[in-house]
Amino acid sequence: MAIEIQPEQAEQPGGPGPGGPARARSWWMRPAIHTGVGGGVVGYFVGHWLGNFLAGGYTQVVNSGMNNMAIVLGYVIGTVGFLAGMGVFNDLLRQMAGRPVHSAEETAEAASGLARFFRYSLGHKVVGIQYLVGMIVYFLTGGLLAMAIRTELLSPSYHVFSSATYIEIVGEHGTMMIMMMSSLILGPFGNYLIPLMIGSKRMAFPRIEALSFWLTPAAFIILLSGLLFGGFPFGWTGYAPLNIQATQGADSYAVAFALMGLSLILLGFNVIVTVICYRAPGMRWSRIPIFVWAMVTTAFLMVLAAPVLVGGMYMMITDRTVQTAFFTDDLGGSSYLYQNLFWFFGHPEVYILALPGFGIVSEILPVFCRKPLFGYRVAAAGMVGVTLLSFFVWQHHLFDSGINPDMRPLFMLTTELISIPTGFIFLVAMGTLWKAKIRFTVPMLFALGMYFNFLIGGISGVFLSDVPADTTEHGTFFVMAHFHYTIMGGLVFAFMAGVYYWLPKMMGIKLNETLGKIHFWTMFVFFNSTFLPLFAVGLLGQPRRVYEYARSLQTLNDWVSISSFLLGVSILIFLVNFVMSTLFWREPEVGNPWRSRGLEWQVSSPPPPDNFARIPVVLSGPYEYGVKDALPVADLNPPPGVITAAYAGAGAGVEA
Repeated sequence: MAIEIQPEQAEQPGGPGPGGPARARSWWMRPAIHTGVGGGVVGYFVGHWLGNFLAGGYTQVVNSGMNNMAIVLGYVIGTVGFLAGMGVFNDLLRQMAGRPVHSAEETAEAASGLARFFRYSLGHKVVGIQYLVGMIVYFLTGGLLAMAIRTELLSPSYHVFSSATYIEIVGEHGTMMIMMMSSLILGPFGNYLIPLMIGSKRMAFPRIEALSFWLTPAAFIILLSGLLFGGFPFGWTGYAPLNIQATQGADSYAVAFALMGLSLILLGFNVIVTVICYRAPGMRWSRIPIFVWAMVTTAFLMVLAAPVLVGGMYMMITDRTVQTAFFTDDLGGSSYLYQNLFWFFGHPEVYILALPGFGIVSEILPVFCRKPLFGYRVAAAGMVGVTLLSFFVWQHHLFDSGINPDMRPLFMLTTELISIPTGFIFLVAMGTLWKAKIRFTVPMLFALGMYFNFLIGGISGVFLSDVPADTTEHGTFFVMAHFHYTIMGGLVFAFMAGVYYWLPKMMGIKLNETLGKIHFWTMFVFFNSTFLPLFAVGLLGQPRRVYEYARSLQTLNDWVSISSFLLGVSILIFLVNFVMSTLFWREPEVGNPWRSRGLEWQVSSPPPPDNFARIPVVLSGPYEYGVKDALPVADLNPPPGVITAAYAGAGAGVEA
């Protein structure tokens, strides 16, 4: 009996047309997180068996007689199995078999319901929300590890953990926060908002976009699994020769860091191509939102710096598995080489975290000041300047690590010079705030808090750029306080500002404002109460990563620990607000609650599946608040085929 296929059925991925089977499969047979986990488990055991087979019983004495090859291959093949179970390779296999493959637009539009967030989705808005939830989970995990650290430091003599367990927790916390949080802003907000902000219907490479996210939960699980193998005793930096001598927990560090590096490369490449090639007509570089400028400069940092990290992790893995000697001094290698490779990525990584934060707060300020962004081009130039100079400062981390003394003045100079473009961004903010009619909404409060915290972090960083001062403060809690002020005080406060500002756009709901203000003030007060005293603790000589300290410092440490617990309560307030507002207290928001001129706010909230009915024509910049006779930001329904003067400077690759 012949079956007639209706046209609308043929275009549905699950329908009886050429793009899908004759009958829709049951939910448990469709590629999703459960099939991915199953594929990962099978892949791990296959890789572990293969590693044992290849090693042929050979073991490395320096690694306590353990077969590292089995662990590494288990992780690698397990990751491939996880991705295969998620359906990452399905389209590739269909093409190789000569079967038709649905376009990214068709696949994204066909996805619906809650289940799409647990699948390999090609919709940039779905990927953005996947990143948002994933990053919150990674952040909370790192925060719980921080609570364990501060619990141990309540007493200089009574110990909750052994010294070995303590250093494992310290390493897991640092690596979780630095590695897993690299995409804290670019992942959720970049993927979701960049197409909306530049007038595009999607990201340039949807499959690469989805892959960049699904590498992160694999890295997360692999990193945590290191605790089952004794952890890693070298902190988040992984210095040689400890990284070669450590037990199998170090393999989880290396593989997880390499996977996150690959994710950063893919994410950055996709952002660069999207912004260059998919801008709407009229979206000149001088009209791009400052948030997009921050995303592009961050993407270049990712693409240029992360390959060095991946290469360093590969060299570390081969040293541990097949006994190469890249970082083994007594075999002709150099442990100093590892430090250079790591920090050549590690210091641009600081700005991979900081620049997106500046992008968010710079985007928010004009909206709640109701005036144009002061010095828009100066802010963009500052971000470009930070991007360029960040590759010339990495050796200030090595002032006490055997660096040639003649090189110290050069890197001291470049480190201090980078404060100039950073200062540009600060001056833009101060100029925007000057004589403004500020609305102190929750997003604005977090934006102002970010500038306050980052200012303290920047001032303390001047001391660490100076060789004599750094020699005294190196390896103490002073460095840790500085780093947390710049990263947590900057990045996390900016992330919270972005959540409160853009969640109405992303999910069509607003978070409770009263809880939001309670969240801000508790987080701001207890953040400073936690980390400001640590500058004094460091100057008084307490070293990092050591769980015993002088009894005279117990009062300060107890103050810090109690403040950190209260800081954790403030994050819990946010979590309650986020979960309850999303699931139970839903306060629908379909319009533009902030009265923003941003192009992303000119469509409904949440945006329609294809973002825009037609590619819009951008008519003016997004920050012309209070400007007399200012044009609308865009024409969302231009006549098809009509070319106007507004098309001048449009991005390539977009049809009118």
